[in-house]
Amino acid sequence: MEMNYCMECGGKLHLKYHETEEREIPYCDNCGDFRYPMFNTAISAIILNEAKDRVYLIKQYGKPTYVLVAGYVNQGEDAEDAVRREIQEEMGLTVTAMRFNRSHYYARSNTLMLNFTVTVAEDMPHPNWEIDSWSCFTIEEAKNNIRPHSLAQIFLNGYFDGEYPF
Repeated sequence: MEMNYCMECGGKLHLKYHETEEREIPYCDNCGDFRYPMFNTAISAIILNEAKDRVYLIKQYGKPTYVLVAGYVNQGEDAEDAVRREIQEEMGLTVTAMRFNRSHYYARSNTLMLNFTVTVAEDMPHPNWEIDSWSCFTIEEAKNNIRPHSLAQIFLNGYFDGEYPF
């Protein structure tokens, strides 16, 4: 998403070359300052059981396919805390171990997605109203059941196969 107006004064921005960036950056003539683009930050999580041989996937928003638990990082919140919060809120599970995997900018929602793999202590989720249903799959089953052509699929397969297309 392109920024058109200054977040400080509301003035119209125009692109101006910035020598240290070696590219054009939105610039506000009123404030006399560059305005770097802003975006959302979210997390997604590959949730594993303690044995690390099963993956929890969810269905949400009436869609028929499985995805990873995901959610936005709140202002002032660390990404790792957002992972723990989202999994506790949405699935009623407690994270016991966490590893950062990969990030990817998702243009459709102007969001930098941060993907993690976590291990949870409990075997039985207690999902909240945000989750339509959930399943616990073997790794191969999870790879076969995740929403095709989705960022969730790319993160899941990338984690288990060691290759990301970006």
